Amino acid sequence: MYFADHAPPHVHVEYQGHEALVAIEDGIIVQGELPKRALALVKQWCLDHHDALEQNWVRAQALQPLSRIPGADND
Repeated sequence: MYFADHAPPHVHVEYQGHEALVAIEDGIIVQGELPKRALALVKQWCLDHHDALEQNWVRAQALQPLSRIPGADND
């Protein structure tokens, strides 16, 4: 997620040379592409962390520090 980024609310995903913008609302690709398995993981992660992602989006738009959200690999 980038500060003051464009709508719709989304996360930037990079995976093995693929890049995509994924909507935090529903985990659907807004732009770019990901392999099926990676997309399934990202989509579930967006759904599992929807509230935290929404809060971070609001913070990012206000140029405030973001909260850490565990990754799909639970880091």
